[in-house]
Amino acid sequence: MALPLMQKATAVWLVENTTLTFRQIAEFCGLHELEVNGIADGEVAQGIKGFDPVVNRQLTPEEIRRAEKDPAYRLKLMYNPAAEGEAKRKGPRYTPLSKRQDRPAAIAWLVKFHPELSDGQIGKLVGTTKPTTDSIRDRTHWNISNVAPVDPVALGLCKQVELDSAVAKAVRRSPGEGVMSDAERMRLVSTEQSLSMEPETRLPSGISGLENFTLGRKEDRASPAAAKLDAESLFKLPADDKDDE
Repeated sequence: MALPLMQKATAVWLVENTTLTFRQIAEFCGLHELEVNGIADGEVAQGIKGFDPVVNRQLTPEEIRRAEKDPAYRLKLMYNPAAEGEAKRKGPRYTPLSKRQDRPAAIAWLVKFHPELSDGQIGKLVGTTKPTTDSIRDRTHWNISNVAPVDPVALGLCKQVELDSAVAKAVRRSPGEGVMSDAERMRLVSTEQSLSMEPETRLPSGISGLENFTLGRKEDRASPAAAKLDAESLFKLPADDKDDE
């Protein structure tokens, strides 16, 4: 699907000047719906000036009005002969000079909140190299004391859909981690069942003297001396025995 020029700036203009739904704007601009929601809340694309798609001949006013009346309608990009046959560029992601200083913060965020991502995936998401990722992961980066984790989507280094796709691919690559087995699922019970269950008997560990204690011997239960034990005899101090003499 063809995308408009300056997708994020176009989304900013559509959020500010139309009543289109977040889904319509996200589908037209190639963004995630949550990303458009963040633009509306002022958390994403801060400082980006809106790019008018009508003036730049990417949308017509009639197309926008038609989409505003029908939330299920999908906006159609105007035909641009100059973009005919344009192939997607292959190679590493280009990061603007103004955003390259934000890459360590984005790497720290990905390492902290998505440890399942490989160094190669992180490099593709934010346009960095493996040595830089390793230095952030090992906290040997020259400016690590000033690096605070920041969401790369909020920094504009990658899209939410790209991040979600990379995380999903990493999870599929290691399905055994964090997956509950069938036996563990069978042991799970509901809250009502757990409240009605009898409490399990557990013996304390690490207390001296318990190694010589036998629980539930028949001769101990039948012993007359055991039946006469009371609190006073158990906690009687040696000084009390001396006074009795």
